[in-house]
Amino acid sequence: MRFELALRGPTGEPVDLWRTLVSHGFAELPPMRLDPATRSLALTLRVPGAAPRRVRIGPGRPGRALVEVLGPGRAGPRVRPAIEEGARRVLGLDQDLSGFYATAATDPDLAWATAGAGRMLASPTVFEDVVKTICTTNCSWSLTTTMVSALVAALGEPPAGSLDRLENAFPTPAAMAARPEAFYRTVVRAGYRAPYLRAVARAVADGAVDLEAWAAASREELPDEELERRLLALPGVGPYAAAHILLTLGRGSRLVLDSWTRPTYARLTGQRRPPSDAAIERRFRRYGDRAGLAFWLVCTRDWVQDP
Repeated sequence: MRFELALRGPTGEPVDLWRTLVSHGFAELPPMRLDPATRSLALTLRVPGAAPRRVRIGPGRPGRALVEVLGPGRAGPRVRPAIEEGARRVLGLDQDLSGFYATAATDPDLAWATAGAGRMLASPTVFEDVVKTICTTNCSWSLTTTMVSALVAALGEPPAGSLDRLENAFPTPAAMAARPEAFYRTVVRAGYRAPYLRAVARAVADGAVDLEAWAAASREELPDEELERRLLALPGVGPYAAAHILLTLGRGSRLVLDSWTRPTYARLTGQRRPPSDAAIERRFRRYGDRAGLAFWLVCTRDWVQDP
């Protein structure tokens, strides 16, 4: 099965597929796999009542993304709706960035983004983004990759026709909740994060926290301030992690200020040392509830070479 998705936002604004796929490092974490040669992303999506399916999202006809369902056998009637819904969430196609583009068009540092940058690659579920973000805290990227790879290989469900355990669907909250803390210390090598990962999984599996409902809620129903408060209440989620998760949810109001973004911003703006966080926040205040998104785009513009 293969079909195309229009690379347009809700008000017709353009979507740059490649900039979306490489908007942050999660494209390199299993079960996602980025292919720079074809400018495509492979990932595994769950299908209700059936085995997960391996999917590739890449360039289609002009202005469109091509979605291909991989693996053996025909795709049944449940597959197309589940795959399309998952692909739209991963690409953030339902986010309206028209207001952000109107402001960026008058900003010399960000006018380039109006060609379609600004959607942050998301995982198929909020739970996956939360767990992966916790795995990025206070450690090297190689350790993050080790932890996420172990979770996927040990606890994920294999997609149809795949023997590669790193292509397993990301584990469910129930699968993670069923494992003892020792598993996270010895197999996942999560260190101090071990109790946090298990606690988050148990809270979601038990129904105490509904992460997926947070993604569906509008800003009117769930303001950023309240959503940030709920995120900070999760075990292992601090200000940096909350800001990052908000970005993956399309809520770019909080700036991801950490040991990478601060010096990167200083370098790109020609400053000898990083300015204060307050100064950075003042610079992007004009963007309102997209201030964090604007800051992230300035820091990551050179991840894609302009044509």
